[in-house]
Amino acid sequence: MTKKEEPPVSQVPRAVRVASLLSEGEELSGDDQGDEDEDDHAYEGIPNGGWHTSSLSSSLPSSLLIPDLPPHPMDGLPMGPTPSPPVIKAGWLDKNPPQGSYIYQKRWVRLDTDHLRYFDSNKDAYSKRFVPVACISRVVAIGDQKFEVITNNRTFAFRAESDAERKEWMQALQQAVAEQRARARLSSAYPLGVQGSEPPDRAGSLELRGFKNKLYVAVVGDKVQLYKNLEEYHLGIGITFIDMSVGNVKEAADRRGFDLTTPYRIFSFLAESELEKEQWLEAMQRAIAEALSTWEVAERIWAVAPNRFCADCGAAQPDWASINLCVVICKRCAGEHRGLGAGVSKVRSLKMDRKVWTETLIELFLQLGNAAGNHFWAANVPPSEALQPSSSPGARRCHLEAKYHEGKYRRYHPLFGNQEELDKALCAAVTTSDLAETQALLGCGAGVNCFSGDPEVPTPLALAEQAGQTLQMEFLRNNRTTGTSAGFNEAPGKALLSCPANCEPQWLPLQDRFCREAATGPPGPGSFEHTFEVYTEGERLYLFGLESAELAREWVKCIAKAFVPPLAEDLLARDFERLGRLPYKAGLSLQRAQEGWFSLIGSELHAVFPEGPCEEPLQLRKLQELSVQGDSENQVLVLVERRRTLYIQGERRLDFTGWLGAIQKAAASSGDTLSEQQLGDSDIPVIVYRCVDYITQCGLTSEGIYRKCGQTSKTQRLLESLRLDARSVRLKEGEQHVDDVSSALKRFLRDLPDGLFTRVQRLAWLEASEIEDEEEKVSRYRELLARLPPVNRATVKALISHLYCVQCFSDTNQMNTHNLAIVFGPTLFQTDGQDYKAGRVVEDLISHYVMVFSVDEEELRKQREEITAIVKMRVAGTASGTQHAGDFICTVYLEEKKAETEQHVKIPASMTAEELTLEILDRRNVGIREKDYWTCFEVNEREEAERPLHFAEKVLPILHGLGTDSYLVVKKHQSMEAMLLYLASHVGETKHGMMKFREDRSLLGLGLPSGGFHDRYFILNSSCLRLYKEVRSQRPWSGAPETSHRPEKEWPVRSLKVYLGVKKKLRPPTCWGFTVVHETEKHEKQQWYLCCETQMELREWFATFLFMQHDGLVWPSEPSRVSRAVPEVRLGSVSLIPLRGSENEMRRSVAAFTADPLSCPPALSLRPQWES
Repeated sequence: MTKKEEPPVSQVPRAVRVASLLSEGEELSGDDQGDEDEDDHAYEGIPNGGWHTSSLSSSLPSSLLIPDLPPHPMDGLPMGPTPSPPVIKAGWLDKNPPQGSYIYQKRWVRLDTDHLRYFDSNKDAYSKRFVPVACISRVVAIGDQKFEVITNNRTFAFRAESDAERKEWMQALQQAVAEQRARARLSSAYPLGVQGSEPPDRAGSLELRGFKNKLYVAVVGDKVQLYKNLEEYHLGIGITFIDMSVGNVKEAADRRGFDLTTPYRIFSFLAESELEKEQWLEAMQRAIAEALSTWEVAERIWAVAPNRFCADCGAAQPDWASINLCVVICKRCAGEHRGLGAGVSKVRSLKMDRKVWTETLIELFLQLGNAAGNHFWAANVPPSEALQPSSSPGARRCHLEAKYHEGKYRRYHPLFGNQEELDKALCAAVTTSDLAETQALLGCGAGVNCFSGDPEVPTPLALAEQAGQTLQMEFLRNNRTTGTSAGFNEAPGKALLSCPANCEPQWLPLQDRFCREAATGPPGPGSFEHTFEVYTEGERLYLFGLESAELAREWVKCIAKAFVPPLAEDLLARDFERLGRLPYKAGLSLQRAQEGWFSLIGSELHAVFPEGPCEEPLQLRKLQELSVQGDSENQVLVLVERRRTLYIQGERRLDFTGWLGAIQKAAASSGDTLSEQQLGDSDIPVIVYRCVDYITQCGLTSEGIYRKCGQTSKTQRLLESLRLDARSVRLKEGEQHVDDVSSALKRFLRDLPDGLFTRVQRLAWLEASEIEDEEEKVSRYRELLARLPPVNRATVKALISHLYCVQCFSDTNQMNTHNLAIVFGPTLFQTDGQDYKAGRVVEDLISHYVMVFSVDEEELRKQREEITAIVKMRVAGTASGTQHAGDFICTVYLEEKKAETEQHVKIPASMTAEELTLEILDRRNVGIREKDYWTCFEVNEREEAERPLHFAEKVLPILHGLGTDSYLVVKKHQSMEAMLLYLASHVGETKHGMMKFREDRSLLGLGLPSGGFHDRYFILNSSCLRLYKEVRSQRPWSGAPETSHRPEKEWPVRSLKVYLGVKKKLRPPTCWGFTVVHETEKHEKQQWYLCCETQMELREWFATFLFMQHDGLVWPSEPSRVSRAVPEVRLGSVSLIPLRGSENEMRRSVAAFTADPLSCPPALSLRPQWES
């Protein structure tokens, strides 16, 4: 009997979507279920060990029998990223169904030199099953048009359309297997038919979205392979494999989840723990690097026999190297070399770091390499201390430390110990071709940058260049920043720098300070076109001029290498405009300033901090705020990006001024194209967002909006200010008319050099408008949209979404879809208005907005509610005459509802609860201590309950839904710290337990509730809240009671609103209760009351609700949102906090670099029962 498979995948419910493996829009139907089990077909009388040729001779001609070739172990030995194997044959075949069924299923089958795979469709990128050709032992015909592909443990049955087609398939399969075995005979290592000869970088079980049971996943070379279980992994028969040359991995919202994205599918995995997730991410990132690598350099360096084995442990085929030590090493030793630091060993990959491997460096490794390296560094290694390929990481670390850092085993030069003579000998050696002598001198202490005594050629590098010794120059360059105790020494922080020829020569010691390079700086001495500047600790600035930009950049990098520590060496990898060390504050350490290394590269600010991992670069053109605080003597640069804030202070005024100007220039728009503009979080240009947001708030009901033109002079001035710095422009009604703003937006879009739809695709968009079939047209639009650059695509969606909202009010503004298309067609396609197709494209995009841009119902509902709220509030304000159009005024209280604590705040459509909280605190000059959790609460007086708003929740829709007995109040969340501590220590992502439950069946809060409180068992997970009437026995493995199979009630967790408190007239059994409100699709409100036994239990339940509803982000991690200081209290006069609110409030709202948390005025006392 053939071995039967386990059926985990087949048990997936019919309605589960397997987006990662099935075609888009397809569901796992009954046929698909059957296909997952079809490999389990059992055949009577067949031995498990395999098939014998004699048993097939009667049914298969001898010409079709596969010859029994001996396996060869080198079959499949990895030699770099595997190119796609050639397809031998492909076509439709019927695949046999599960055991006992006779309904065949059509599958697209593809045979290449390595695998036999079958798919649901010929358009699918990922298979349902793959069988390595090396695993196939027999192919046999079984009746009309049918044949079987037999492995040692599985049998796959197919049916062709005709006998002729079956014969073609069988011959192709047999030829592929014969060639596979012939190739195996020419190699030498692993037995035939075993799953993959290369050991996996990582393998184990993972959950994959769409599958009920875990899959076994293996990262092998440049592929990620998916198997149903460990058994199939050993057999080599899997589900599919993913080529990582088109893959990318990133963390998911779930703390244990991560996504593997490809152009065809997104594979969403879930690991057992966060640590395991990080290990999987690292393994897959290595696979991506492997896929993008090349073996050309390795093969050339391996041409010399000693280089084919690791210089340290002797492992075969080493694919890493230390470019300053000139030795080739294996992957395991490379990891320990990195631990020595870049000052001892600079590790590079032979396969991935292609730009490093110049012809000169390759030739240097051929001349020196492992032979010369070990002749010097390993001349005296005792056999007992030698490394082996199987040595442990600890043993490698100790050996390499002794070998390269201490020089324990090196061959001593006769001049060792005499520094002056060593330097002289080095200066003489670099003028010859004796590379081994140079290596020995440097390894025994000669200074790589020692002074030669001749100012014309002051260093060994200059001497080698004068002598034309290119290999010596390469070796010296790679060792200029190394400094071990054994050799390659250079006095730290000192180097020599000569001015250009036109300047008077002088020598400048570099003292670990600041450096800047400007490609087109001011003319220097002698009117040099290209200059760079060097700042020193003594508040001195040195200006140097050179003949070319390339030479200037080379000088700057050489200078920077002399003072940049190994920690920040990665900053030197790219061309930077400015680099240096600055005091900063960031993260959770706002009490004291630290020093970090920064480099400005284009519009990105890269930072390396002494503690913690390397930070993601700040995208300066995407900053939410860029401001300078403090007085002229103590200035602080505040950079606010999404979810993080960085405060930078210059130690010297001259240096700070240079950094400030460079960062402000990099953060501004750098050109006329969309991608060169200041961008928001969603890659939408700020200039577009500013105009669209203003018109949404102030012009939706303006008659003829976008058709009417504004005043030319005002439009031009507005557009110029937006192009200069859109981030700092604040559009205010009364100062700018909506027609001026709309005209500025149209002019901006029309003047784009490449257009919104790009010159390349413009014609394709116009042609798509002529397609008559609506479904085909929409599909074509979606295809073209996906081809647009990211910024253009995001801008198109934002603009069409806005126009969709505009036409929703066409009864008032007279701008329906057709009228908007007439206006925007020529604008977006930059035509003269004669081509009707441009308008038709815009009209189609607005009409089919939901389908083209894949807008789901929830997003559309929120958009409509927000717009409706804006219009209603404007109408109400106009009717009462108490507010101008566009002023969305709300009364918010501070700590309690009193006349003296109320604040009237203008609420824009985009304002979040967090921004409203900070606005109120800024107005009242309230500071925040380190563990103050200020939050905006929605209070319902009639229900005697309150709800803390999530910090990212939009305020305007909440205002629209508030009743006359509800209001907003900003106060401290007394239980937030306890909830965060609970979530940090909580294991698992569900909560269960008994609570007192009472249901209110009345709609919209009308009528009296019925019944009393009863004990019920609840289970809360990421998708729903379930209520069970009874509880069974205890589960010994989980500690949780076993509930009945079907819940009595079930509610989706994201549609619930949870209020703290239960009204007293219901006579709750405890004082620790909360009210749960659920709004149905028919907008009917239902609510329930739940009571806990203890205050801690209430906090745990409420914390879990917040965690599930907001994907684990309960409180913002950015410290600037939690830690603000009272402006009047300062240490010195240095400002630190980003500005918010009106201009006057901005001037007042500053904070200081301070070592101690600042106190705030005594808080008013208002604490509900659950927080007592």
